Amino acid sequence: MPKTVLTYGTFDLFHIGHLNVLKRLRGLGDRLIVGVSTDEFNAVKGKKPVVPFEQRIEIVRSIKYVDEAIPEENWAQKRLDIERYGVDVFGIGDDWRGKFDDLGDSVEVVYLPRTEGISTTEMKRVLSAFDERHVEELKRTLDSISQIVKELS
Repeated sequence: MPKTVLTYGTFDLFHIGHLNVLKRLRGLGDRLIVGVSTDEFNAVKGKKPVVPFEQRIEIVRSIKYVDEAIPEENWAQKRLDIERYGVDVFGIGDDWRGKFDDLGDSVEVVYLPRTEGISTTEMKRVLSAFDERHVEELKRTLDSISQIVKELS
């Protein structure tokens, strides 16, 4: 009997940590379904993604470990999707440890470790430090370096 795994996430600024968790989740079963949080649901959660929902779900759909990507529109959807898709394993990053233990009455709940050294939150923090003045300063610096390289060539 094929084993179906289900997970959810925003998958904003897709990075190697996202890929690693999807690969590990796929290894737990024969079929991986990924719920991608809509922009509206992210607003409810207090999140504002950089990449719009339609692009994020298209990125997730293109990952070879993912068999199906669906919109995640609310918290209650998890239990409904478990039943709808005949899910055997619910898996998610261990930053959510304990938050979905209640699903254990109908599926195996697995919390996977995060990839060290990378997170969307940290990427957003670093990017937020770049305002127009900093970008102009960086451009001038790169132009200066380019000029030095030309003169040394």
